[in-house]
Amino acid sequence: MKSCYIFSDKNLAYLQEIIATKFKKVEIFKITPDENDKKNLINLNEKEFFLKFIDKFEELKAKSDFVIVVGCEGFSLFGKSELNLKLARNLNAPVFDENASELRALNLNSKLLITDKFDEILSYQAEIITPFKFQSLLLKRAKAANKTVVLPESDDERILKAAHIVLEKGAANIILLGLESEISKKAATLGLNLSKAKVLNPAQNELTDEFAKKIYELRKHKGVDEAKANALAKDKIYFATMLIHEGIADALVSGATMSTADTIRPALQIIKTKPNVSVVSGAFFMALEEEILLFADCAVTPNPSADELASITLSSAQTASAFGLNPKIAMLSYSTADSGSGADVEFVKEAAKKASELDANLKIAAPIQFDAAVDLSVASKKMPNSDVAGQANVFIFPNLNCGNICYKAVQRSANALAVGPILQGLKKPVNDLSRGCLVEDVVNTILISAIQAGE
Repeated sequence: MKSCYIFSDKNLAYLQEIIATKFKKVEIFKITPDENDKKNLINLNEKEFFLKFIDKFEELKAKSDFVIVVGCEGFSLFGKSELNLKLARNLNAPVFDENASELRALNLNSKLLITDKFDEILSYQAEIITPFKFQSLLLKRAKAANKTVVLPESDDERILKAAHIVLEKGAANIILLGLESEISKKAATLGLNLSKAKVLNPAQNELTDEFAKKIYELRKHKGVDEAKANALAKDKIYFATMLIHEGIADALVSGATMSTADTIRPALQIIKTKPNVSVVSGAFFMALEEEILLFADCAVTPNPSADELASITLSSAQTASAFGLNPKIAMLSYSTADSGSGADVEFVKEAAKKASELDANLKIAAPIQFDAAVDLSVASKKMPNSDVAGQANVFIFPNLNCGNICYKAVQRSANALAVGPILQGLKKPVNDLSRGCLVEDVVNTILISAIQAGE
C-alpha cells in the first residue's frame, strides 16, 4: 500500500490522473481539523490530535491501494508547513510538493522523503514510527489481543484513571483489587467510569482459600507453612499473581505504590521464568522522533554475569520481535571490535558468544560503542563488515548502572517517550511501574502487558 502527502488541493487532479494508471483503488484523505482538534493543539494535547488522524489514515490504508493525503492550514503554534510535515511523519507518508527543496530545509535529519518527482514516491520504503504512531500501534494490538489485566493498586488514582482510559478505548479487560465501595466512591469523585471493571477483594473472596492452599503447595519446600500461605493469599500482589498463575487474568501491572522487588518477588516464586532464561530483566522501548529502539537491562539486574547478559540479550531480541522490530543487537562497550582491551571488553565478548550459542540466528554486533551502533558513517570505519553496526535497534548494556543512566538521559535530553520497564523472561506478563509514573505510563504498560499476553 502506497501513499503521499500534499499540502493543498493544488496538485490533486494531476496526482489522481497519474495514480489512476498505476493503482485500482485510490482514496483521498483530507485533513480537516474541527474545533476540538484545534483546542487540543492549542492546549498542547498533541497526542489526541495526531492519534485521531493516524487512526483514520490506517482505516483508509486497509481498504485501498493508494492514499493521497491533503494537508491543512496551520494554526496555534504551528505554521502550515510545520504542521503538515509533522502530520506526514506521523503517517509515514512521503511529501509531494513543487517546493521540495524549501521543505527539506525545514525537515533536516529526517528520513521522510520530500520530492517533486512522483517516481520517487513509488520507491519510498522508509519505516518511520513516531511516538504517537507507536502508541497507536500499541492500542490497536492490545484491542486485537482482548486480554485481561489485573491492577492490584486501586488505592492510587493514577491506576484508576488509566483503567478508565483503557476500558473506554476497549483496549483490555480490567480487574481491580480492593473494596468495591471504596473504588466506586473514588471513581465518582474523579469522574471516572469503571463500571466495566471487575473488582475483587483479596481479604474476602471465594478464591482466597483456594489460592492459600496452592501457595502452600508451591512454597512449602521453602518453609512456607499454612498460616503464612493464608496471609500471602490475602496480600494484594500475591493474590494478583495467583490470578495470573491460575489463568483468571492474563497479565499483571503493579509498582505505582510498591517497589520493583515487591512486584517481581511473587512472580519469581509462583510464575517462574521461561525455559533457557536465567534472569529476569527490564527493557524500555525508546520512542524517538522517527524510530523505536529497545534498551535493556535498565531496571532489574545490577551486575549480570556473562551467562545472564546472554540471557538478557536473547529475551530482548524476543521482546523486539514480538513488537514488530527486526532485532539488530548492539552489545555495548567502550570498545568497538578490537579497538580496546580489558576485562570489561572481554566480558561483553564472552556474553555475545554465549548469546549466539543460545540462538545462532541472532544478529549481534559486539563489543561496540554507541556511535558505531547507530551511525553508518562511523560504523563504516570502526566495524565495516557488520550488518548490524550503524543500524542497531536493540541495545544491551553491560550492567544496570549504564542502562538506567542511559535510558533516562535519552528520555530527558531527546524528549523521547520511554515505555517500560517491560519485565522479560517470565512465563506470563508481570510488569513494573515507576512510583513516579504518569497516567500515560500506566496506560502504555497495560497495553504492553495485554500484547505480551497475546503472544
